[in-house]
Amino acid sequence: MPFTVCTWNINSVRLREGLVARLLEEEAPDILCLQECKSPVEKIPSFGALGYSHMIARGQKGYNGVAILSKTPIREVSALDHADLGHARHVSAQTEDGVVIHNYYVPAGGDVPDREVNEKFGQKLDYLTAMRDAFRAERPERSILVGDLNIAPREDDVWSHKQLLKVVSHTPVEVAQLGETQEAGAWVDVTRRNIPEGKLYSWWSYRAKDWDAADKGRRLDHIWASPDIAGAAHGSRVLRAARGWEKPSDHAPVFATFDL
Repeated sequence: MPFTVCTWNINSVRLREGLVARLLEEEAPDILCLQECKSPVEKIPSFGALGYSHMIARGQKGYNGVAILSKTPIREVSALDHADLGHARHVSAQTEDGVVIHNYYVPAGGDVPDREVNEKFGQKLDYLTAMRDAFRAERPERSILVGDLNIAPREDDVWSHKQLLKVVSHTPVEVAQLGETQEAGAWVDVTRRNIPEGKLYSWWSYRAKDWDAADKGRRLDHIWASPDIAGAAHGSRVLRAARGWEKPSDHAPVFATFDL
């Protein structure tokens, strides 16, 4: 049976409850993974009335937070604290068909790409290292990894490769670290498998007066799959229009459908 997965950094699920509801009503993904919920789990709004009566989440007051919403029953598999940061940045769940969904919110890394002067950048690299080591220790099978990974790896994942080489999210060290993490799990970037060519973004800064016209975006939000099911993925897309909704997140939802 085909099912559709959506990932979205919502930038406060309570503040943008209405936008989540709109997405669920208009797009109706089978599973919605949210990042940067910025809420304790008990205060995350319920979307049961829209058919999403199953949720697995990890939360923090005002920061981080990840949640998996599903139309059908899911069971929690893990909630990993990579690099021992004490942050709510990961949760995974298994569907009734045995597919494991990993939902990640990788640290943004601050403004300066130097761990000697910027602790947050060091935390980001350490987090990715811990992810890599976890996948090396246990190679994922029948698994999907989604989330705000806070790195735009390809030259066409950013509006200007040359101008962003020294900007956090596109520096060579981050791209290399993400590549090692992806390789460790033999993960397939299904978005780029389905959309192999051309500029593709999922994030546009709030700082732009007209984000759409400026179009200085980055592809920070990803959907990966383990090799055994990656070939079943199709229909990948970014819902760019959601970036233009009223009081939006600075991220747009990313979708993929799997025929499994």
